[in-house]
Amino acid sequence: MTTDIDKTTQKPKRTAQQKALSTLKTLLLYGLMFAIIYTAVNWWRQPVMPANPQLQLTDYQGQSVDLASMSKNKPTLVYFWGTWCPICSVTSPTINTLAVENNYPIVTIAIKSGSNQKLNSYLNEHNYNFTTINDQEGAIFDDWQGQVTPSYVILKDGEMAQGLTGIQPLWSLKLRLWLSSVF
Repeated sequence: MTTDIDKTTQKPKRTAQQKALSTLKTLLLYGLMFAIIYTAVNWWRQPVMPANPQLQLTDYQGQSVDLASMSKNKPTLVYFWGTWCPICSVTSPTINTLAVENNYPIVTIAIKSGSNQKLNSYLNEHNYNFTTINDQEGAIFDDWQGQVTPSYVILKDGEMAQGLTGIQPLWSLKLRLWLSSVF
């Protein structure tokens, strides 16, 4: 059997299968590098639970919200967002879906999103049915050392189990909540 030689490089010609395998290896390598960089950046930007977190809050309608007691029975997702945040306009419908499913407690904290009246109008306009704390001055978000919106915290037994940022698909949030309930 003879091997075809590429006359310009003087190396054996690669078959279509070898080219496909080489392309697949390259894609996997780039995918792995992306996953590592994404995870590192996400870890660096995630909120940090304060030493003495304020877990007894009041929503924009004046109702008490006790994150510590909510997270005793099931992990609780805390979603930091803003009406002014373009990425949040993509992630908030996912959070609304989670809230409507009612499998886990969901509490959102609207950062610097205006008065209670303005926030109420925004929530009604978008048909959002999640519990919302109005962090008008951004003090709660600052206390959690939040850097970017959207950011998420999963609380279990009043303690931070996970923190993440950016666009999160529904399946990822469900998986993280489930894992927090199991471990």
